Amino acid sequence: MSTETTKRRYQDVAEMLRSELTNGSYAIGDRLPTERRISEQLSVSRSLVRDAMIMLEVEGIVDVRKGSGTYVLKLPQTVEAPHLETQDIGPFELLQARQLLESHIAAFAATMVTKADILRMRAALDQERKDIAANTGIYLADEEFHRSIALASQNSVLVEAVDHLWEMRKRSKMWARLHQRIFDRGYQKKWLDDHQAILTALQCRDPQQARQAMWQHLENVRLTLLELSDVDDPSFDAYLFNTDPLAEIQLSNNQPKGKRPQTKKSK
Repeated sequence: MSTETTKRRYQDVAEMLRSELTNGSYAIGDRLPTERRISEQLSVSRSLVRDAMIMLEVEGIVDVRKGSGTYVLKLPQTVEAPHLETQDIGPFELLQARQLLESHIAAFAATMVTKADILRMRAALDQERKDIAANTGIYLADEEFHRSIALASQNSVLVEAVDHLWEMRKRSKMWARLHQRIFDRGYQKKWLDDHQAILTALQCRDPQQARQAMWQHLENVRLTLLELSDVDDPSFDAYLFNTDPLAEIQLSNNQPKGKRPQTKKSK
């Protein structure tokens, strides 16, 4: 299989940004344009730009500062190839794949679901409620709920497909880095309502409703994570959750004074 076939779109965006850095458009310490501006310049979605930025962050090329923006940490060498293994996956690309696959699985599961499947899903939701109430930060019940829907399809290949997507998430350094940006976990309660809507559709054995409920749930996940991890948004207040005041003071002292976002140099 050729490299062109397997290369991911967000990696193309990361490569464009890497070229800007290599060509001298920005210096170490410069603040990069906002993700919104980059997405407009490149005519791509903000989800792709977010994945590209997370990739560069994991590689140590950029530094994401809470409530401030994204700054150049080091300049890539001209001969330097991306060192983030292609086995990793962009969080938002992964969510898109799950949305496409799991919405159809939910629709099919609605035609095959048994009483035992429904009881398994209810148990997963009950555990999810307990984990959220205890603020454990554990997502096992969330995973179990989605897996239970795949099991309800009575198709082992579909179960393996869902398991594989969750394993990719667990192994992903980029997914872990995305969650390091997020401090408000209140969104987990919203997922309970989404999960309940999916369960209701399955209980009614309504394929169309089940497909729509799952699609909307994962769309809500995508939009919420995109919003909560947005360091460019002036209203982003993640710095308020920093429990180390000395670290926050140090960050403020190191931040460029009155630095305006950089723009691309004219060629």
